[in-house]
Amino acid sequence: MELFFILGILVLVAIVIIFVYNRFVKNRNLVKDAWSNIDVALKRRYDLIPNLVETVKGYAAHEKDTLENVIKARNEAMAVPTGDINEQIKAENQLQKTLRSLFALGEAYPNLKANTNFLQLQEKLNEIEENLERSRRYYNGTVRENNTFGESFPGVLFASMFKYEHFEYFETEDEERQNVKVDFSN
Repeated sequence: MELFFILGILVLVAIVIIFVYNRFVKNRNLVKDAWSNIDVALKRRYDLIPNLVETVKGYAAHEKDTLENVIKARNEAMAVPTGDINEQIKAENQLQKTLRSLFALGEAYPNLKANTNFLQLQEKLNEIEENLERSRRYYNGTVRENNTFGESFPGVLFASMFKYEHFEYFETEDEERQNVKVDFSN
C-alpha cells in the first residue's frame, strides 16, 4: 500500500511539473506571437518614414535636425537584434518621440499641411499607429499573463529550472503621455 501511495505522489508531482513546463512554453510563445504582430506594424512604419521625411524636406529644408533625428531613430530601431523585445521597446519609444516632432513640423508649415502627399502619408501612418496600438494591447496582455505565472505559485518554484523569461510591457514613456506643445511665436 505504501508503494502505491509513493507512486501516486510521484505521478502527481510529475503531472504538476509537466503542467508548469507546458504553461511556461505556452506563455512564452504567446508573447513572441504577439510581438510578431507588433513587428509587422513596425516594419510598415519603417518603410513609410523615409517617404514622409522626403515629403517634409521639400517644405521644411531648414528643419534638418528634426529630419535627421527621425531617420536616426528609425535606423536605430531597425538595428536592434531580432528577438531582443525589451531593447526593441526602448528603441520604438525613442522613434515615437521623434515622429511626434516631425508632425509638429506639419503644423508649422501650412503648405506642408495642405500637401496631399503629406496628408496621405500621415493618414497611412495613423492607420499603422492604430494597428500598432491594438497589437500593443494584445502583447501587453500576453506579457501580463506570462509574468504573473512566472512570478506566482507554482511557477515561481520552477522559473529558473525552465528558463522563465520576464518580458517588459510595451508602454509609452512618461514624456509621451504629455500633450505636445506647438509654439509658432518665432
